Amino acid sequence: MADGGLAGRGFCMDRLTLAAAATIVDTALAKGRETGCAPLTVAVLDAGGHLVALKREDGSGIMRADIAFAKAWGALGLGVPSRVLADLAEKMPQNMQTFAVISGGRLFAAPGGVLIRNEEGGILGAVGVSGDVSDKDEVCAVHGVSEARLVPDTQSRSVY
Repeated sequence: MADGGLAGRGFCMDRLTLAAAATIVDTALAKGRETGCAPLTVAVLDAGGHLVALKREDGSGIMRADIAFAKAWGALGLGVPSRVLADLAEKMPQNMQTFAVISGGRLFAAPGGVLIRNEEGGILGAVGVSGDVSDKDEVCAVHGVSEARLVPDTQSRSVY
């Protein structure tokens, strides 16, 4: 099968399914436990910015769901991973301030927001992870996307 049998298990290469989102969340959390991260929260959004799956580990701070969502939403909103947004925030703070206002504060410029792409490069959604230092959050996000047999994007470059 061209899709490696994934379609029969709830995976589809042209949209983000609940099954794929659940895999992303669960394996990102497992990676966090395996690597000794602080309690994490993981949010997965589809390409339209709608929440598909979210889990918050016991002990994860009450703002972590909002931060995880904002990392993913900001990445989707500007079409670049949140690591790129962090770079942009340093280089062009006035632009990031404007983006924050336009988005109603729904973006967070720190690593941990990873675009989810299909093999053709199309954006299916994004995952945001929050709870530990941002670089560790990103590692967990990448692991989750990879385990769902999708393509994690942490390096797209901004046009700004």
